[in-house]
Amino acid sequence: MLTDLPNLLTLSRIIIIPVLVGLFYLDGDVWRWVSVLLFSLAGVTDYFDGYLARKWAQISALGRFLDPIADKLLVAAVILMLVARGHITGWVVLPALVILCREVMVSGLREFLAQVNVGVPVSRLAKWKTALQLIALGILIVGDAAGDWTQFVGETGLWIAAAITMITGYDYLSAGLKHMTPRTKPAKRTPEPQGKTATPGS
Repeated sequence: MLTDLPNLLTLSRIIIIPVLVGLFYLDGDVWRWVSVLLFSLAGVTDYFDGYLARKWAQISALGRFLDPIADKLLVAAVILMLVARGHITGWVVLPALVILCREVMVSGLREFLAQVNVGVPVSRLAKWKTALQLIALGILIVGDAAGDWTQFVGETGLWIAAAITMITGYDYLSAGLKHMTPRTKPAKRTPEPQGKTATPGS
């Protein structure tokens, strides 16, 4: 049900997005700290919604649908705002672009596989990627309000997350291609019709 706590936690990540976007336009270190606090809380809900759904046996089709969408919307919105506000510039735009492209690809892959009743399990490496990605984005959100070290650490984390993103994206694509590419079966030889052999002069 929509009112189950795990689903409400998932929905909170979507509801918080316009608030985060608005905070990017406010000047002052205090608003950066408020932004990173909200973003961190959203990241925590990503763990607890799945944990509580399994513990309380409240796993639902709605939750399975909303959870990956909420994650991707939150990450995409934050990356776009960091680029728009100049917190991600230069070559660091490339890992951000890699992460966004991977999210789009995996979303399309999941949609296709769902039509053929095939699930895409989340690997342990993908979970580590998500955690590192959220940490790096959080550091970039707070920026120099926490010190001069944040830009270097945040950008380094984003590059590492992008590298892991390419690995996990390849794994998902390889697994999906097995269900997209039809396996050709060897053609069966049709037996020749057995008839009477014509004899000379008949």
